[in-house]
Amino acid sequence: MMTTLLTTSRPALTDLTEQERMFQEAARDFANAEIAPKIMEMDEAARIDPSLLPQLFEMGLMGIEVPEEYGGTGADFFTSILIVEELSRVDPSIAVLVDVQNTLVINAILRWANDEQQARYLPRLASDTVGAYALSEAGSGSDAFALTCRATPDGDDWILEGHKLWITNGNEAGFFIVFATVDPDAGYKGITAFIVEKEFEGFSVGKKEDKLGIRASSTTELLFDNVRVPAGNVLGEVGKGYKAAIETLNEGRIGIGAQMLGLAQGALDHTVRYVQEREQFGRPIGSFQGVQFQLAEMATEIEAARLMVYNAARLKDAGQPFVTPAAMAKLYASEMAQRVASLCIDLHGGYGFTKEYPVEKLYRDAKIGTIYEGTSNMQKQTIAKALMR
Repeated sequence: MMTTLLTTSRPALTDLTEQERMFQEAARDFANAEIAPKIMEMDEAARIDPSLLPQLFEMGLMGIEVPEEYGGTGADFFTSILIVEELSRVDPSIAVLVDVQNTLVINAILRWANDEQQARYLPRLASDTVGAYALSEAGSGSDAFALTCRATPDGDDWILEGHKLWITNGNEAGFFIVFATVDPDAGYKGITAFIVEKEFEGFSVGKKEDKLGIRASSTTELLFDNVRVPAGNVLGEVGKGYKAAIETLNEGRIGIGAQMLGLAQGALDHTVRYVQEREQFGRPIGSFQGVQFQLAEMATEIEAARLMVYNAARLKDAGQPFVTPAAMAKLYASEMAQRVASLCIDLHGGYGFTKEYPVEKLYRDAKIGTIYEGTSNMQKQTIAKALMR
């Protein structure tokens, strides 16, 4: 049952551009045809099927905002959000690969890289190279800038020492945006971003985490042992890495909201189909009013999350303030996804507790939404501060 294709309709946004609708439909078709049959195998093996990566690049899904002059699609941020939502309906593990590539790595390069860096890295990101975003460390989770990874100047270069944890796309990435401190005494003002190539001597990818959910997505440790990074690989200005990280994560949170939105929609799609097939007391369980009310409540919560996520993405594209809407969208969508996925298992009964049906996996995948790219408590803090200004 894990490979059942999604066909249940969902509310459509009426103001999608032709390009946005084209990408949305292409991503949906690709997810159903190519990803769905591989979900169980990838989840059990805890790795992405390598045949999917070239297809994601070929479709333009790995370089959505990369300008056409660099081989990208040249679409907007909102298109990235639509793609992440559609992929998440089928497999959030693939969606987070695409999400990090577009809403974190490419956004950071577009915003902070100089012309030479953009010409060097954007064509790779659009054609064949996965990127990763390396901020977290053992002692820096919600306190994102309590970094111990150290960058020391050495002539025209920098020497990186330390390690990173919980880095998404660690196994697949060809280069990494790494945040390190050049002056621990300067606090956040010492944080600097570096572009680290996988081939740099002294750099290695460490342990891959064995996770509860999104298991096919690689989450790894990164090790830096006297890694020499050219001065030309500093992203932005020395000492301004905190600003690059904060602004990029604000955008990335909309991507996580889209991931959780798509996950919840996928769980509901499977459940709507199931309750019309499963019979108890001589009739489909979907005919019982109690079940219908639960479906209605889930559909309403999902649509509320969709409007919040879409609104935050549109505000970002319009150059309007979006930090608080992004925090609200991420907070609500991630907590909503956990509620919906849990209830969908309930409606599947004993079957929902088995790996035979896809809601079990989606339930496990949902848990990470309230943790990465800012916990729910951190989102609440952002929202509260905005209220009290």
